[in-house]
Amino acid sequence: MERTTVALRAQDPISRAGVASQLRARPEVSVMEWDAEDVSPQVVVIVVDTVDEEALRTLRHIQRTSTCRTVLVTTDIDEQKLVSAAECGVAGVVRRSDSTPEHLVQVIGTVARGEGHLPSDLLGRLLEEVGRLQGQVLGPRGLHFTGLAAREVDVLRLVAEGYDTADIATKLAYSERTIKNVLHSVMTRLQLRNRSHAVAYAMRQGLI
Repeated sequence: MERTTVALRAQDPISRAGVASQLRARPEVSVMEWDAEDVSPQVVVIVVDTVDEEALRTLRHIQRTSTCRTVLVTTDIDEQKLVSAAECGVAGVVRRSDSTPEHLVQVIGTVARGEGHLPSDLLGRLLEEVGRLQGQVLGPRGLHFTGLAAREVDVLRLVAEGYDTADIATKLAYSERTIKNVLHSVMTRLQLRNRSHAVAYAMRQGLI
């Protein structure tokens, strides 16, 4: 078994010692002293009570100075604190009340593979907030989380239905040049190869 290298950061020595003792007993991970090694760990586990400014400074420093991925173990976190942590590079979040050795090692492995992890209730509230933001803030401005404006979605939907540039221009009351510009802008911005690729992207995003 290839072991995931892990370093620990905590706001107090008791918390650090407790997590270290849990992880050292697990064959899936190898706890290392980051300050004493030239090689960065794959994952760094940060243990805090709450995501305050001190915790965010630590996270930003790790984000700036290393390529390792970060798991945050915290007592108190909500949607706003989660967003702040994510902006500082956090890939996994575990509540202290849920941080059994088995669960923590599972999350470390998930994050080391390049994936992310959130507590299910926090993910649900975050998705509700995303939906609210889309409906109340972005939607009225013709914007989407996908990076596509409402007009771009309309054009891609008609492309998917088989209409050519002239037909789309007629249906949407734009010039053919405008339609071509819209498609070119979408494909360039999202690095899409052609119209079919653009349609496939829109379908994957659930837009058409």
